[in-house]
Amino acid sequence: MIKKGIILAGGMGTRMSPLTKAVNKQLLPLYDKPLIFYPLSILMLSGIKNILIIVNKGQLSQFRKILPENNNLGLKIKYVEQSSPRGLPDAFILGEHFIKKDKIALILGDNFFYGQNLSSKLQEAVKLKNGARVFLHPVKKPNLYGVATINSKNEIIKIVEKPKKTKSNLAVTGVYFFDNKVVEFSKKLKPSKRKELEIIDLLNQYKKRKKLKAEFIGRGGAWLDTGNIEDFYNTSNFVSAIENRQGLKIACLEEISINNKWIGKKEIIESIKFYGNCSYSNYLKKLII
Repeated sequence: MIKKGIILAGGMGTRMSPLTKAVNKQLLPLYDKPLIFYPLSILMLSGIKNILIIVNKGQLSQFRKILPENNNLGLKIKYVEQSSPRGLPDAFILGEHFIKKDKIALILGDNFFYGQNLSSKLQEAVKLKNGARVFLHPVKKPNLYGVATINSKNEIIKIVEKPKKTKSNLAVTGVYFFDNKVVEFSKKLKPSKRKELEIIDLLNQYKKRKKLKAEFIGRGGAWLDTGNIEDFYNTSNFVSAIENRQGLKIACLEEISINNKWIGKKEIIESIKFYGNCSYSNYLKKLII
């Protein structure tokens, strides 16, 4: 069972400059919540309470204002600063002391997931005994993503980064589940031409050993990358449309915590005081009526 998770919330955010010159991208508002709430909610929906957030050097105080280590969500949050982006597998090297001998989940801080059966799929994924598991989702333009080809057992037999031609349209999304060998494998990786450690190279270490399996978000689900300004606001509009139609909030951290019985009414009241008079607080009030 995976009980620990990492959120990779560093990076330069150059595709969203100048917005990201002063503020980390993961702290920008995606509709009515900071972007960081969304990947954090995915780990929480997976049942993961012990979380490491990797941030840029000098930005730690910004994150602590919204997600302090001693918080009221029933979580154990730790931080580590990253001096410069070195690729996704660097998260496991930076997080080695956090991971110790445990299995680990990783989610990218700018990825958005949504789906009716997503929680049950995530809770199944954390039951990983060995190897690695990734979530795949069909995309219209596979040449923009890492693309996986699978066999009848949902085992990944081929992964290609941004292929010019491919028969598969299954993109590798930004949430991953690994056994403890991930630290060892990450340390042995060599930087690519762009001088970063590549997640595809790490996944290929598992594929070579026939230990890489696929999960699927499903046709009714959504996986959105918020890496550039257009995608960011399209995702924000998606959240706005869903929430205003249903009257339910996506990525309400307190709601997930209270549903998981990690917190009670007292902690919700403390959150309302912390956020102040806003629509998010009004939603929290409905949870404890």
